[in-house]
Amino acid sequence: MNQMNIASVDLNLLKAFEALHDESSASRAALRLGVTQSAMSAALRRLRELYDDQLFVRTGRGLAPTLKANQLKPVVSDALNKCRQSLAMVAPDSADYRGRSVTVGLSDDFEIAYGRRLIEAVARRAPKLRLIFRQTHSQIVAEALLQRSVDLAISSGGFAQRMLSRQVLGEGHYLCLADPASLAPGQERMEIEEFVAREHLLVSSQGFIGITDEGLADLGLSRQVCASTTHFAALPFLLKGSQAVATIPAHAARSIAQFTGLQLLPCPLALPRYPIELGWRTSPQIDPLLLKVREAIVESFALTCSPPSGD
Repeated sequence: MNQMNIASVDLNLLKAFEALHDESSASRAALRLGVTQSAMSAALRRLRELYDDQLFVRTGRGLAPTLKANQLKPVVSDALNKCRQSLAMVAPDSADYRGRSVTVGLSDDFEIAYGRRLIEAVARRAPKLRLIFRQTHSQIVAEALLQRSVDLAISSGGFAQRMLSRQVLGEGHYLCLADPASLAPGQERMEIEEFVAREHLLVSSQGFIGITDEGLADLGLSRQVCASTTHFAALPFLLKGSQAVATIPAHAARSIAQFTGLQLLPCPLALPRYPIELGWRTSPQIDPLLLKVREAIVESFALTCSPPSGD
């Protein structure tokens, strides 16, 4: 289509496009929008004609977006969010956010420690809203926000970009986890000699070196890492029945210990503290719903996360 007039375009097709991109399935997209699968298939045909592109191609795992579809997604979602925002201006105190969602980027240590509390805090402010937790970390969080794959993000840094805003939620530090069966009866701490002698499990999104290795190197020491993983949720299964120890952020260590029975231990190293931050795209017009979710995040962290120190 060489010439296009928005007056001739059914804007409901944009909702169909967003659902197809999010769900990677015509049947799930139809269910999400409350239409028949044949109606969704018809919408996809019209979208292909409208944009002169296949947009979604069938694979063994559903529908995969084409390059053009991925380029269109942030533009389409931004337009739909502006429409949703305009409706919120009509009824800013609406008690029903059914059908709306907010995507929060975070690593699973934050999800483990704060996810449930965040769901409850958001439910009080925006009933029926769906929260979507999407995995990210400080190395990729800025790109995720700028590409609009997440609306808000919680990270230990990574927001140093002029088009992003950030707020410090608190300050993090480290604790250790071990299988209590591997410790002496009543043992509540581990000296540096035992710490170095044990095998270690490393949680890292990249590389072989972690903050613990840097701290040990300052003392002229090193450790043996027997395995590494990209997710904190795997730690209970990897630590149980082993002599290994894991040094991880305190918020995740406390939550994992509470639910798994692993032993929580102080870290024998003086590791640096780090800021925990909330980030979002800078905009002169903020969606009121995002403000509600931001307030819920700040509240959730204020309950347990220590504030930044003054030294």
